[in-house]
Amino acid sequence: MKTADLRAKTVDELEQGLLDLRKEQFNFRFQKSTGKIEDTSRIRKVRRDIAKVKTLLNEIKSGNKLVAKKKIKE
Repeated sequence: MKTADLRAKTVDELEQGLLDLRKEQFNFRFQKSTGKIEDTSRIRKVRRDIAKVKTLLNEIKSGNKLVAKKKIKE
């Protein structure tokens, strides 16, 4: 999930997406414990997507805009 795509969504869509990601994470936890998980890298991606959505929701609720700093080559 790209951050630009997330910023285009409404708060309700973000909250629903967060709920879906948490359900997916829950299912991965069961698949991992039973040894039936095939794509283990997806667990990491889901965790990171959850973090992105939560960060964006907190940013919207607090009214602050986080600005990414660009690296300056010297």
